[in-house]
Amino acid sequence: MNKSSFFIAGQHAVIEALRNPDRKVLRVFLTEDAKKNIHRKNPRKNVLEDVKVYFKSKKELDKYTSKEQLMHGGYVAEIEHLDQPDLKEYIKEKKNCTFVCLDEVTDPRNIGSLIRSASSFKIDGLIIKERQFPKDSKLMYKSASGCMEHLNIFQVSNINSTLKNLRERNFWVYGFDARGEKDFTDVKWEGKNVLLFGSEGFGMREHTGKYADFFVKIDMNKDIESLNISNSAAIVFHHLSFLKKKSWLFNK
Repeated sequence: MNKSSFFIAGQHAVIEALRNPDRKVLRVFLTEDAKKNIHRKNPRKNVLEDVKVYFKSKKELDKYTSKEQLMHGGYVAEIEHLDQPDLKEYIKEKKNCTFVCLDEVTDPRNIGSLIRSASSFKIDGLIIKERQFPKDSKLMYKSASGCMEHLNIFQVSNINSTLKNLRERNFWVYGFDARGEKDFTDVKWEGKNVLLFGSEGFGMREHTGKYADFFVKIDMNKDIESLNISNSAAIVFHHLSFLKKKSWLFNK
């Protein structure tokens, strides 16, 4: 069965798609300046020989991104979706694992930025409801800055049943909520964990919150109501990355 194709834009999004041997890139559209730069970036050896390359003016490429009011930087590509990883198979041999799970988060820029942070700090994967994942969004790919190619993204039909199944497989689910009694930095963060974040405007759904083992918060200025979800997640990811490095140093 043929996969449906879609367009992405932006230097990092396009170059990282070309670098990924698992990603099918059908066509690449470049300006002359982008052509020079793409060879300096050296994706895969002779990668541009494997795809159809068209050289266009900036104005010609604008038509691919004008609807989203997105800066393409001279790079546009038509690609296919990656094969979907299987969550149950992935966790079979994992002793330590950390996922981020999004409940009702729909903004493509926020999701893309969160994917960039999760990939940067080596989170094992993103769990998100399939119906709410903007899988063809140029905005998401641009915000992820190429990190769509480096993070496992598990699209599930039901968040609640997925959390239930993970808990049965010895995962602890931590719901991030401003009303949480415990600061997240007070958690040891050992073993298998799920970091559960709610939507940008309404937070975590009450029913989904029932599948959280603990509610934790980010300690911050009491005069500020909340952080953008991608910023909140980045703070948490960085802290967990620091703990892993610290643990490695003490166990050398």
